[in-house]
Amino acid sequence: MTATEFTLQIAGLRGTLQTFTRRFTNDREESHDLVQDTMLKALIYKDKFRQDTNLKGWLFTIMRNTFINNYRRTQRARTSNDTTKDLYFLNVEEEHTFNRPQESMEFKEIWRNVNDIKEELLIPFKMYTSGYKYHEISEHLSIPIGTVKNRIFHARKEIQKRLQGYN
Repeated sequence: MTATEFTLQIAGLRGTLQTFTRRFTNDREESHDLVQDTMLKALIYKDKFRQDTNLKGWLFTIMRNTFINNYRRTQRARTSNDTTKDLYFLNVEEEHTFNRPQESMEFKEIWRNVNDIKEELLIPFKMYTSGYKYHEISEHLSIPIGTVKNRIFHARKEIQKRLQGYN
């Protein structure tokens, strides 16, 4: 099989791959990324593909392994190992609480500055910081996704200016 034929066959299976990603994720953007990574790896390692094997099965295997590797990488990034004697770091008091008066005041000041920005910037910013995805905010507010990203960007800049005292 020539390189062009191989590429065309892979491109023809894009829809099938897209459907298969639903086993791994319901996030549309993550799904597209997984398909792209799979197709890229297939093209890079096309010399590893054997003519007498199932191309679709080969691509599904690449996709599954890519997903698993990405998942493991993410989990490792969240894990911290305490190699100190007597597990010192695991037993250190948490310093990132708002139980102290000065931290509570800083927290209130930050949110006062956040809440003072224009409402058209504030709503997408609060939705994003609450865990909404760009496309969900776009659908909820009935505005283009580019506008959502732009408003969140400008909200961040405005909040930074206010916190630095440049109202």
